[in-house]
Amino acid sequence: MSASILVVDDEPDVAELFRQRFRRETRQGTYVLHYAASGHEALERLSAEIQPELVAVLSDINMPGMDGLALLREIKTRWADLPVMMVTAYGDDERRRRAGEYGALEFITKPVDFDLLKEQLRQLPSGAA
Repeated sequence: MSASILVVDDEPDVAELFRQRFRRETRQGTYVLHYAASGHEALERLSAEIQPELVAVLSDINMPGMDGLALLREIKTRWADLPVMMVTAYGDDERRRRAGEYGALEFITKPVDFDLLKEQLRQLPSGAA
């Protein structure tokens, strides 16, 4: 059974990186990856009810317009149970503290350890095996 992951990042090469690193899982039907280039686009995608079932949002913090922390707060207001993992090149204590305060499940620093990320996704209640 497939599960969806929404990746939110304003850098176009991030989508390609996730496509490459999740190639096996998408080919096997474990995950379906969805992408949004901004916080506002992510909210539009979430409102449209992503299929198959969405198991997590992976969001960058530094984005123009609505940053990842503002997106996190909005997601937790509308979809309180949806796991959100923050992914950033800037792993300072203040951002980490605010992400945790706003309800982030994980705080992942770039470069992403994809093996660890996949393990974290598998541990989600509705995560794919």
